Amino acid sequence: MGDRWHVEVDRGLCVGSGQCVHHAPGGFALDASRRSRPRSSEADAHEAVLAAAECCPVEAITITLLPGGEAVFPPEE
Repeated sequence: MGDRWHVEVDRGLCVGSGQCVHHAPGGFALDASRRSRPRSSEADAHEAVLAAAECCPVEAITITLLPGGEAVFPPEE
């Protein structure tokens, strides 16, 4: 079995650029106010979701490993 991720969007930071939807349309959607939200807070690890987080211009997306909570993105320094 592969890794599972917890995916979260800080809607206070989100500027609605749509980059997350562009990179991972199955993982993110924009609501009526053009703020991003994950389609599911838990997901199988997937490169497209990671690319979406990396391309977010305001780093509003965080990804952590389930169940331990280790940071995937942004990486711990």
